[in-house]
Amino acid sequence: MFGVPTVFGASILAVLLHLAWTASAAKGTVKALSDTQISWYKPFTYFASTAYCKPATTLAWDCGVNCQGNPDFIPTASGGDGALTQEWYVGYDPGHTTVIVAYQGTNLTEFFADFTDANFFLAPLDHDLFPGMKPPILAHSGFLAAHARTADVVLDAVKATLAARPADSVTVVGHSLGAALALLETISLQLHLPGVPVQHIGYGTPRVGNPDFVHWVDLHCPERITRIINHQDPVGIVPGQFLGYEHVAGEIYVTDAGWVKCAGNDNPSKQCATGDTTSVFDAEAENHNGPFDGVRMGCPTTS
Repeated sequence: MFGVPTVFGASILAVLLHLAWTASAAKGTVKALSDTQISWYKPFTYFASTAYCKPATTLAWDCGVNCQGNPDFIPTASGGDGALTQEWYVGYDPGHTTVIVAYQGTNLTEFFADFTDANFFLAPLDHDLFPGMKPPILAHSGFLAAHARTADVVLDAVKATLAARPADSVTVVGHSLGAALALLETISLQLHLPGVPVQHIGYGTPRVGNPDFVHWVDLHCPERITRIINHQDPVGIVPGQFLGYEHVAGEIYVTDAGWVKCAGNDNPSKQCATGDTTSVFDAEAENHNGPFDGVRMGCPTTS
């Protein structure tokens, strides 16, 4: 009778656990990546950039330098209109024996407009898309709505590709808003495809959920989440922590000196996004699109 209510107590516990993890991250745990490790990500960088190309060109895999970055890719499906619904595509990457799911991002003006209307608040996740993920787990309402518009057709395309190709995993990529949608899709696919490893590689990823959301992701997707942030990218520090948001683990921070892996969630080290860019007013908007190992996001990309 004197206990803390279950939902509130779980939320407080998640916050305390992540405060402890952040404190641990502050003690060090920033590790430089080798040139070989950095180059491993380049095919996925091209996949993320290609999501900015029109669905007809990704389905034909005829989109210039973007598609040439992964010439052996076999597309399965594509869609979206680039307005109400973000563009996306699904297919098979024989070089990594993985199904690729890629989501289009958005420009900075449109991205920050999302935080001036009613779409930035935290909301419960849809039970059908995220079975078992109940409050106090919450995520960005606008990201959830955008993801839901294509979730069913993307799942069908992934299932069809897994059935038709010798894939042993699924890799979900995206940049900016597309990275947020890719993170949500990674979680949803993991819940709907038990036994199939699903990993996420996002670029310029914003914060997507609250500490309870982050705790669930870190617990259930260990070492499967990578979010690559270019130095002083403003999107890497929004929505603000004061609004109840937190980053999932898996940060790689890109600077002129190289790429470093930052432990924890919002690592306060000056070598990591949260510690290096304390405000959007200190950020460099032009860094949002890259470069990431020489590749800038967009269609056509520049490399």
